[in-house]
Amino acid sequence: MKEQRFVREITEAKRRILLLSFVVGAIFFFLVLRLWHLQVLNADDYRSMSENNRLRFVPVAASRGAIMDRNGKVLVSNRPSFSLAVVPQEVKDKELLLNQMTALLALDRADLADRWEKGKGRARYYPIVLASNISRDQVEMVEENHLRLPGVEIEMKPVREYTNGILAAHLLGYIGEVSEDELNTKAYEDYNPGDYVGKNGIERALEGELHGTDGGRQLEVDARGRVLRTVSESYPKVGNSVVLTIDSELQKQAEQAFGDQAGAAVAMDVNTGEVLAFVSNPGFDPALFSGKLPAAKWKEYLEDIRHPMENKALTGQYPPGSTFKIITALAGLEDGKITDTSSVDCTGAYKVGTSTFKCWNKHGHGYTNLKKALRESCDVFFYQLGERLGVDAIAATARKFLLGAPLGIGLANEKGGLIPTAEWKKKRFGTRWYHGETLPVAIGQGYVLMTPIQMASMIATVANEGSVYRPHLVKRIVDADGKLLKEFKPELLAKTGISAANYRLVKQGLFSVVNDPGGTGAMARLYDVRVAGKTGTSQVVKMRNSKTSTPYQYRDHALFVAFAPYDNPEIALAVVVEHGEHGGSAAAPIAGRILRAWFDGKKPAKKVLEKPKAVQGDEDGEEAPQSPQEDGASEDTPQ
Repeated sequence: MKEQRFVREITEAKRRILLLSFVVGAIFFFLVLRLWHLQVLNADDYRSMSENNRLRFVPVAASRGAIMDRNGKVLVSNRPSFSLAVVPQEVKDKELLLNQMTALLALDRADLADRWEKGKGRARYYPIVLASNISRDQVEMVEENHLRLPGVEIEMKPVREYTNGILAAHLLGYIGEVSEDELNTKAYEDYNPGDYVGKNGIERALEGELHGTDGGRQLEVDARGRVLRTVSESYPKVGNSVVLTIDSELQKQAEQAFGDQAGAAVAMDVNTGEVLAFVSNPGFDPALFSGKLPAAKWKEYLEDIRHPMENKALTGQYPPGSTFKIITALAGLEDGKITDTSSVDCTGAYKVGTSTFKCWNKHGHGYTNLKKALRESCDVFFYQLGERLGVDAIAATARKFLLGAPLGIGLANEKGGLIPTAEWKKKRFGTRWYHGETLPVAIGQGYVLMTPIQMASMIATVANEGSVYRPHLVKRIVDADGKLLKEFKPELLAKTGISAANYRLVKQGLFSVVNDPGGTGAMARLYDVRVAGKTGTSQVVKMRNSKTSTPYQYRDHALFVAFAPYDNPEIALAVVVEHGEHGGSAAAPIAGRILRAWFDGKKPAKKVLEKPKAVQGDEDGEEAPQSPQEDGASEDTPQ
């Protein structure tokens, strides 16, 4: 009996062991199967999920460097802005998320989807910016719905603040989001979608200096996005700051002098090539381009017949008109075709073959020498001189001033103007140069074109008697702590080789233009500084209608070039008033105001006299008599 019970117990034990072994084996089989499923079949998916649950990169954008004027006044700084970004690897349902953001934030769904697609393939786990410069209300909406928007983050990025609004907008330029085309170039290979870059002006030309280096934090997070710890961190490096050559107060006065008129002005230091003012009027608001430019404002800019988006100082190419007579006069003196005593009898017109070339003064100027021809801008004098010189001799002198090609001011898209020659016409039109075509060239018409930068360089070269300096806009580059990194020195491009004596003969005529009776540039005269200059009027189209009936876009351009002080020149400038009609009445007053602002800015600031304390015998504390003010003429008083 006991033996049977023992056998049954052993058999039951074996059965239980076998069952247990089967269960354990099954468990191990399923464990191995699961491990194979996890580690082989779905390894990539779970690796990605694991990383997403563990690591997240939070970029920290670097601030761009500041832009300052020559006196250290800040023209461009930074302000914070917010961007909507998403980490695609953390999003399970892209379409659902886009629909939620569209509904919550009133954003354009197509634009969000387009940015998402363009951002794919960049750095892994790097957030893609879907919307920039979002409002604070939108930021709050994202934060309130954070759990419903997986992978969505708010990034703080610095954007540009243009301290003085539209001041020097064409010079400073503006920034915008890096485009897809730019991202595909080597210059922007380290940039990511949503980054801001310079689009034109100084912002673009010195992008490499201004941009800085972004930083970021590598965070360890749990599956719900909660930060557990900071794995690594790199600090952003602020971009370098740029100190320009321009004087912001002079720039302000120059822009205000134009009022609503379209045109350009460039003022230069005659001994260094430093640009002191760089005006293109009207301006635009560069801050608008940091976000999404309102369609109404863009339409307004495009439809404005004054073309506010065009950088007229850099790309405007105008017939220089009578300002070019300076070149013709120097060519004649150098070639021995005229002297200071040579004269012609101007009767109001000059006939060559079957063509008649009229002087602006239909009654004529009578007997006219070089000084009078410059002072009263006699066309007939220069018609005859141009005929004797020929177009190639005039062009040769112009080339000594490096006219006809960009001067390399340092901004993109600078135009080079045009100085025609017989060979040029043969190549361009396939026909020879005709004798009568030289006469318009001699007075700055015909095929001749110059930019305001070139006009300023030309008159600066006359002022310093032969040195052509490269116009430049940057004095130095400094780091965030103000440490000097690079300083830009004057760059002498060429010496004209024209004799000082001939320069002085022309300069005497230019002084007469502003200061002598009958001079066409009298409205640029200053009471305390001797100014020399030359007026010009350039024809836009050949029309003989009365001025009152001529449409705006067909009216002549008004020009004026000048330098001062006459005896020891330091500043030169060129002014172009588009469709201003007369250089003497439209451009010369603007030049006078710019020069006035420059020389007033050089005067020491007046000290404020405090009320003196009462002294013995002066119980009432009455002010002692102050020194009388300087008894000088007003700015409008002729010298």
